[in-house]
Amino acid sequence: MTEPCFDVAHLGHIELLTNKPEESLDFFVNVYGLTESGREGDSVYLRAFDDYEFHTLKLTASDTTGMAHVGYRTSSPEALERRVTVIEAMGCGIGWTEGDLGHGRSYRFRSPDGHVFELYYDTHVYEAPAAEKPSLKNIAQRYHGRGVAPRRLDHFNLLASDVSAIRTFMTQALGSRVTEQIQLDNGRLGGCWFTVNNKGYDVAFTEDHSGARGRFHHITYAVDQREDVLRAADIFLENDVFIETGPHKHAIQGTFFLYVYEPAGNRVEVANAGARLILRPDVEPITWTEAERRKGQAWGLKTIESFHTHGTPPVA
Repeated sequence: MTEPCFDVAHLGHIELLTNKPEESLDFFVNVYGLTESGREGDSVYLRAFDDYEFHTLKLTASDTTGMAHVGYRTSSPEALERRVTVIEAMGCGIGWTEGDLGHGRSYRFRSPDGHVFELYYDTHVYEAPAAEKPSLKNIAQRYHGRGVAPRRLDHFNLLASDVSAIRTFMTQALGSRVTEQIQLDNGRLGGCWFTVNNKGYDVAFTEDHSGARGRFHHITYAVDQREDVLRAADIFLENDVFIETGPHKHAIQGTFFLYVYEPAGNRVEVANAGARLILRPDVEPITWTEAERRKGQAWGLKTIESFHTHGTPPVA
């Protein structure tokens, strides 16, 4: 059992790279239903209607795809300093940045696979302009109902060459707890799900079978109910968006899911993800065997092969 740390409050934002910036932006705004909150350089800042921060997705024009970095907000300025001390002792630090449009200074570091993380505390809390003012003062922005219109950023998934090394990294650097994991017959970890708070998970790492390092698997925003996921499937169908798999239910974490590819090829999920909260302080990780995973998803759906092979940037 890993004792809860809670220096890190929550997943804050993800920067995704796209080599089709106009098409990707159209997808995320008009089909997926996020709202633009700002622009700077080659980047557009986007948010779901109940995200409290300025942005949860930074979409950046590039000659490639995948994740540029992921940001987590700490629980206090002191917690940020404590985490930086730990990370520097681990030898994976990159250094301080001045922040950007969405938040103040941040400390960046790398996972064993080369994924770039950053921690920050000072943030730009979203203030809705007149056109986005909500009727209810306890949500950040009005519910516009455009496209899928998810409520909030929920989690993301990265690919890694060595999930065991990632497990050590996440528990030490962020103080994350492991909630579920896949133990392969060959002794390796096939996947690991982590949380920094009481959500079931904010990130999953799964084994990359391509031989590449530092790749991105998917980003997920949450909707309120399963019916919203079914509605999203119809919206994607009508807009010629490639549906990879779902709607269906994961056995691990119990998430009701739907996966699509945005125009540049980054995988995007819509999920009703509020099934599990980790309230027990002495909880032990749930371990799934390779045989159990072969049974497929919750209702026996075989996991589609591309789910194990497709990541961004693509490999030959």
